[in-house]
Amino acid sequence: EHSDDNLSYSIKTRNGTYLLKLKKNKKLLSDDFKLYTYGENGKLQATPSKNETHCYYHGTVEGIADSTVALSTCDGLRGILYIGGKWYGMEPPSTSSTFEHVLYELEDEQGIPFHCGVLNGSLEHEMFVKQSVKYTFSSNSTSSRDRLLREKRAVLPQKSYVELFVVVDHNRFLLKNSDPAAVQKETVELINYVDGMYRALNIQIVLVGLEVWTDANHISVMDGSAGDVLSRFVSWRQKDLLKRSRNDVGHLIIGRSSFSGSIGMAFVGTVCSHVQGGSISTLNHNKMLRHATVVAHELGHNLGMKHDDKRCPASYIMHSTDNGSRNFSTCSADDFEAFILNGGGNCLRNPPKTSSVYKEPVCGNNVVDKNEECDCGKPQECSNPCCDAATCKLTPGSQCAQGLCCKNCKFKVAGAECRAKQDVCDLPEYCNGSTAYCPDDVYIMNGHPCSSSKAYCYYGVCQSFDSQCESIYGKGARKAPDICFEKANIKGDRFGNCGMKGGVYKKCPVQHSLCGKLQCTSVSLQNLPAWSVVNNASGVLCWSSDFDLGSDIPDPAQVHDGTACGENKACLGFECLDARYLGYSCDVKQKCNNNGVCNNNGNCHCNRGWAPPFCNQSGYGGSVDSGPAHTDTSLRDGLLIFFFLVLPVAILTAVAVFKRDAIRRKLCRKSRGQHRDNNGQEPKQGNGASHETGNTQLPQDLNDPQSQLDQLSEMFLGNP
Repeated sequence: EHSDDNLSYSIKTRNGTYLLKLKKNKKLLSDDFKLYTYGENGKLQATPSKNETHCYYHGTVEGIADSTVALSTCDGLRGILYIGGKWYGMEPPSTSSTFEHVLYELEDEQGIPFHCGVLNGSLEHEMFVKQSVKYTFSSNSTSSRDRLLREKRAVLPQKSYVELFVVVDHNRFLLKNSDPAAVQKETVELINYVDGMYRALNIQIVLVGLEVWTDANHISVMDGSAGDVLSRFVSWRQKDLLKRSRNDVGHLIIGRSSFSGSIGMAFVGTVCSHVQGGSISTLNHNKMLRHATVVAHELGHNLGMKHDDKRCPASYIMHSTDNGSRNFSTCSADDFEAFILNGGGNCLRNPPKTSSVYKEPVCGNNVVDKNEECDCGKPQECSNPCCDAATCKLTPGSQCAQGLCCKNCKFKVAGAECRAKQDVCDLPEYCNGSTAYCPDDVYIMNGHPCSSSKAYCYYGVCQSFDSQCESIYGKGARKAPDICFEKANIKGDRFGNCGMKGGVYKKCPVQHSLCGKLQCTSVSLQNLPAWSVVNNASGVLCWSSDFDLGSDIPDPAQVHDGTACGENKACLGFECLDARYLGYSCDVKQKCNNNGVCNNNGNCHCNRGWAPPFCNQSGYGGSVDSGPAHTDTSLRDGLLIFFFLVLPVAILTAVAVFKRDAIRRKLCRKSRGQHRDNNGQEPKQGNGASHETGNTQLPQDLNDPQSQLDQLSEMFLGNP
């Protein structure tokens, strides 16, 4: 069956006939989205995305509950189906003159084995073992996806939005015959599959940008380990991409074979980080269904998810080896929930801006698309009283339906804090009173001194040895003496090194030893990670640890970039360099009149009592980026003054003017009556009679304001 927006396909298989009910995903690419490529001269080009033939559909299998279908009809039927608790792939065979297709169970698909990180025989890090598991399950029970679909509102009641930017390297571009349109088509198809996998966790993956390195690779992707390439990519994202495209996390697709068996790598829990928000994967084949699991896995690390392995031993997406699963375990749900509850992912709560959405503008997809005022999903699942799910319009009287600056369907008042500062180097943001969205996250400029000028701010965090030691070994842990760093890090082993190159630990030169593996003292034995060693350096016990999280997860026990390693020096890329390389370029005295600090945009964030943009006039603090730092009560105060002072006086004056003749007559009668009473009471004088003097009561002065008020009160209210 066929119509403009709907398709139905009858698929005959050995297990019976399936009727696919599909709905067109209209305008899959937003009208204003641009595909970034590079010209022959290396100049960045932004061209409108082409959507000549619409061939993307979503739907269900008729008669099968909780079924899901995501298909492309561009070249036959190609996509994924979730039927009866199992995932299936569908695609046409490479050589077929008729409309034949292959339907196969994805879990049974065989491919080249790869690992994501945990090495054979290694022990899981203690921080993983201690994670609480709230749910029980077995491979014979209801599928993890079905359980998550039922429990997602209990786990994460608020939808999360991941704004993903994908970069495709030059090698993959060549594998697609140097055709940017072909790269775009397969990438959109890939992320469409990934998005479907995350729906069970109440997470929406939104593709906000795509860049293809059509001229050459802009970082080296063939030299070094996966960790080396990941470090280069996040550095490029930080210095180049984020300056022109806002995103929560970036992913690089590399057209090459694996890195010694590892086809992906990611930082853990860095989805909103400007410096480490990234992941990579290798792709040298055209099996996009299978690669979607790899991308979903690495993105899961960015979202705070660890490997399932021993906690949830069945086959799930976050298992350390490829098993073909398209389902997340409840352990992954626990990890993501803990990540959010512990303050992570603060960028995931704001729905993506309409102009950034690289997505199908359809009412009911939980994304506020062009010409929509809100979108709370399908009518049967929407519980938002501010949004009409059928029309994606705000309900009568509502100003907003979602966002950090929306409460009870109304904009929060200007000055209401919508994102609190998380560190001494972070800065708060405030609502502006006219939108539901919180301003972009800003922080103190990199390189600004902190901790009594003993440390530096770096991407919103005051980086110090002590704080990092406490984060790993518990409260009270402190930086070990410099001799501990020198003796350990010049060895170049798992407990002392300056990173890895080509799978081999690098020895630290003495001058850079403070920027290698972290060395701590005053460590509590109860907080030791699984793999830890202690060395005696000049009578001091120095502890270091190796997390062994796998080849796809960088070691968190390396000294953080931005950490002070000497006077006017800081660590960057395992080297102790001049602190000016952190990028601090603000003269606070000249620019902010010594009444504030510079944020990461180079603008002044003024102290309380001073007003932006230059902190040279009185005000309430904040910056041009943070929103107003003062709650605007002018409307409330004005209404109070009007209703309790201006309005009563106006009413009283109007009544007095309207009844002025009656008031004048009453006042005159009262005055004459008092005068007669006084004359009648005057004592008579006789001969020889003594005359006694005293106070004589005179008429009240009619010009006395208090007298007039008393008489007006008596006239209108009566005598008490």
